[in-house]
Amino acid sequence: MTSLNLDELQTQVQTLFAARKGHFRFESGHHGDLWLEIAPAYVRPMRLRPYARELGHLIAAHRIDAVCGPMVEGAFIAQMVAEELDGEFYFAEQFTRPTADRLFPQGYRIPSAIRSLIRGKRVAVIDDVINAGSAVSGACEDVIACGASLVAIGALMVLGEPASSLAKKYEVPLEALSRLVQNSLWAPASCPLCLAGVQLEGALPR
Repeated sequence: MTSLNLDELQTQVQTLFAARKGHFRFESGHHGDLWLEIAPAYVRPMRLRPYARELGHLIAAHRIDAVCGPMVEGAFIAQMVAEELDGEFYFAEQFTRPTADRLFPQGYRIPSAIRSLIRGKRVAVIDDVINAGSAVSGACEDVIACGASLVAIGALMVLGEPASSLAKKYEVPLEALSRLVQNSLWAPASCPLCLAGVQLEGALPR
């Protein structure tokens, strides 16, 4: 895996998630025209292991004590990275904000039984794919709320600019194996596909 150049690595990561075009609503509430099928990539965990190892190499440079991932799928890759680094693993569970706006209605919280354990640790928040960034942002917020130090954000793949904006907001490095620079993401009120009457599909990835 480490012998691959950057272009080869990006191509391999992008093939993990079957992409299709359409009109989609994401967990963040945004609309977009690109859908990635993330869950099937986890059916054979050993297929993901080399990518977790490669991401672990990048994250290791930041001298972390622990890795945290948002449930569901992001936590799986975060746990693999923690194993590669022989570090601690934490996860953040999803909940619906009681006074949620139309965008970013979901929050993320580390379970009460392990909140005290992460305090004071140097933590990297890891996800598989970062799109609008709602899951990663929620996990980052709660890592800090628990009294830990957020030192890095990582992903197998990032879409567009939101991940970079999050890293800038928290003043931490962003590590990713693959980056898709061009990615359409719209608030519902300004979605051109809605205005054109294109049928909306599904709801999900972050």
